[in-house]
Amino acid sequence: MYDPGEKVVCVNGTFDPLHKQIYKDLPIEGEVYTIRESSLGRVRTGGKDSGCSFRVLLVEIVNGPDPYMNPDAAEELGFRSDRFAPVISEELEAEESISEPLYH
Repeated sequence: MYDPGEKVVCVNGTFDPLHKQIYKDLPIEGEVYTIRESSLGRVRTGGKDSGCSFRVLLVEIVNGPDPYMNPDAAEELGFRSDRFAPVISEELEAEESISEPLYH
């Protein structure tokens, strides 16, 4: 699961026509985003067997409530966490290599 503020890159930007209809905005494959929130969520939008997965909300994308949930309990439409991978910055790698002791 991802933590708020963590940078991720979209690795799966392929969406069904249904997603394109009900989402205001969708992530683009190869683009970097910031995690706003992560929680348990559904695997599939619509249908009876929705399954369970980790859901992420992104700082850069805000969507409306899930139209398939009870309006009193509807959460914002999010994305499956497996559509994203963590970003490993070159700066972080450089800092870690500097802090390692050098032995001769």
